[in-house]
Amino acid sequence: MQSVPSPSSTLGERPRIAPLPAPERPDPVRDRWREPMRRAIDEAALATATGDVPVGAFVLGPDGSVLGRGHNVREAVGDPTGHAEVVAIRQAANAVGEWRLSGCTLVVTLEPCTMCAGAIVLSRLDRVVYGALDPKAGAAGSLFDVLRDNRLNHRPEVIPGVLADECTAQLRAFFDTHR
Repeated sequence: MQSVPSPSSTLGERPRIAPLPAPERPDPVRDRWREPMRRAIDEAALATATGDVPVGAFVLGPDGSVLGRGHNVREAVGDPTGHAEVVAIRQAANAVGEWRLSGCTLVVTLEPCTMCAGAIVLSRLDRVVYGALDPKAGAAGSLFDVLRDNRLNHRPEVIPGVLADECTAQLRAFFDTHR
């Protein structure tokens, strides 16, 4: 049985991002999402200009077209809901003219938090593809698993770890200069 450290023993030791994962092996499911993830990594880089954590997201339509894009803007606009996923989902809903994003895929560089996981479930996205794990706030399997919770009425497919090493490196570089 593994013991759980007390909160006082872990103060100041909480990692913001997961350790670098093992190198990726060829995987046809993940390989399909590499190019969209590269675009999300480029989008994430835009967040650093305003001091925001570099997270980027795209909502792709069933045909692969870009319906929405976003990067973190919490610092830029002073909005606690300014996460990349929420920005991209809002844009996509605007593009299709309704809140239901059935058939669509969200590609994001960091595992969604609980707020973003809620938005994903409520918008009825079919699939979530993410890069880096977030052991501190992840809600797609790391800390919580909101996206696959059987008690909810919608559960998207989750594809974790696409270009995880690049996504993690981008986040690490940001936090190395902001700590």
